[in-house]
Amino acid sequence: MSDDRRRRTAASLRRIADASSLGLAFPIAMAIGYFWGRWLDRLLGTAPWLTVVFSIFGVAGGFVNAFRVAVRIGREEDEASKKGDEGP
Repeated sequence: MSDDRRRRTAASLRRIADASSLGLAFPIAMAIGYFWGRWLDRLLGTAPWLTVVFSIFGVAGGFVNAFRVAVRIGREEDEASKKGDEGP
């Protein structure tokens, strides 16, 4: 296997791993927001307001992370296709 092909395969596998990581990163961001808000609610006696607010922050953080990964994967795909169009 040539070095160029090996690099393309490694880059492709990295993009797949990045996309797959969203399956964990999104619910983790939501859980962190929920539990952080719940802890603050217990500490400050503001239930359920901070739980709701920080849960929304967690969802927003998950979407921001998903958007960043999607943009990075798209950029890498564009660069890979441009390199592939130039020839061997």
